[in-house]
Amino acid sequence: MLFNSAEFLLFLPVVFVLYWFVFSQKLTWQNILILTASYFFYGWWSWKFMALLMLSTLVDYLYGFGVASENRKRAKLFLWLSIINNLGILFVFKYYNFFAVEFQQLCELFGWHVSPVLLEIGLPIGISFYTFHGMSYVFDIYRKLQQPVRNFVDYAVFVSFFPLLVAGPIERANHLLPQVQRKRTFNYAQAVEGCRLILWGMFKKVFIADNLAPIADQIFGQYSDLNAATLVLGALAFSFQIYGDFSGYSDIALGTAKLFGFELLSNFRFPYFSRDISEFWRRWHISLSSWFRDYLYIPLGGSRNGKLIALRNTLIIFLVSGFWHGASWNFIVWGALHALAFMPLLLLNRNRKYTTEIVAAQRTLPTGKEFVQMIATFCVVTFAWIYFRAPDLLAANSYISHILYGFLQNPLELPTFGRTAFIYIGILLVCDWWLRHDERKLRTPKRFAPLIYIIMALIVIYNLFGADESSSFIYFEF
Repeated sequence: MLFNSAEFLLFLPVVFVLYWFVFSQKLTWQNILILTASYFFYGWWSWKFMALLMLSTLVDYLYGFGVASENRKRAKLFLWLSIINNLGILFVFKYYNFFAVEFQQLCELFGWHVSPVLLEIGLPIGISFYTFHGMSYVFDIYRKLQQPVRNFVDYAVFVSFFPLLVAGPIERANHLLPQVQRKRTFNYAQAVEGCRLILWGMFKKVFIADNLAPIADQIFGQYSDLNAATLVLGALAFSFQIYGDFSGYSDIALGTAKLFGFELLSNFRFPYFSRDISEFWRRWHISLSSWFRDYLYIPLGGSRNGKLIALRNTLIIFLVSGFWHGASWNFIVWGALHALAFMPLLLLNRNRKYTTEIVAAQRTLPTGKEFVQMIATFCVVTFAWIYFRAPDLLAANSYISHILYGFLQNPLELPTFGRTAFIYIGILLVCDWWLRHDERKLRTPKRFAPLIYIIMALIVIYNLFGADESSSFIYFEF
């Protein structure tokens, strides 16, 4: 089920009413309702993969008790069983065909002819997210940060909570499970804040991202026939499309969770206002970045054992992050580009320069230095997005070469269909700059707040029901 669909607009209020007015007397009933609603939400997309979600949930639930053993050998055994189980699921459904084809091509280099069996199965939606939920739960038990949960329903809600089930944020057990296990009471202010976040997320998705999508699609689809300026515009359009799409999803997820008394982890903090690539990754897909930091980078030694080891670990997490997004070389190159941009900061001990403060926190506009830093960081990120958006590595390289050579031939003329992209980009940038102090609190002038929300709602409704069909979210593919 899509957030931006008529079905969800019916599903959400029904579950909300049942949750607070029918099942509110007992926590167990509320959790059973949430779990049932979550499975229904997931099953609306495809019931055939429900068994995989349930099996993955059950296995990690059981492994948790083994990992909690005081016998460290036994605990480590169950930890590795969980890792193998989760990565095995990902390998079969997401990466098997990639490795099979690469193995075939490698053999052909030596004159060997093999015909690997390829799996004709779709990618289960949300698989990269719910497997990481299960792995983090088991890791935290092993590290003594979390006790195994006795109540299976509570654990299943943690893994399958419908606002975050298919595209995150990737929650931590010690953050979400206590909320699942304690009594929740209706909080009017929290619910209002949730509705505002849902509206803002919908606005970013259906008005900004969905209107930029056809522009980016057309330019990337016809790049060989277009000039350099148009290709740059295509990269810009995709940069803001994926930001509006994914951050919009995260806002809707956070807002929906608030309606049921939950607070999820933040996933975006205005990443395009970052002053270096390190700050960008503290503000973009935060739950994934912190997951790799805590469960891969630090266990590998982090930066404690010298610069060389730190550089190695940085390269590993960025390459793995790229591969997490998709089984294709262009995603690996995308991760490598971010690693190369990050490494100079690490070598110069500047990778933690911007950790908490907001750009132009006490000013209306950034300084000249901050503006140049933001533009430079955005250019690096947008360049890397070309590899993310292109269908394969060859297409990405060809797209970039057409930009470089295209500046020699009529580089500045823009097609009419692409000029409207600047309108959507400008609206998003102005709104984000105004809201940049807190991604969860939508600052609006009190006098005009009702009018602003009404206008936003009308725009969302017009774009939502004016489209031929609801467009999926980009991160559903991962």
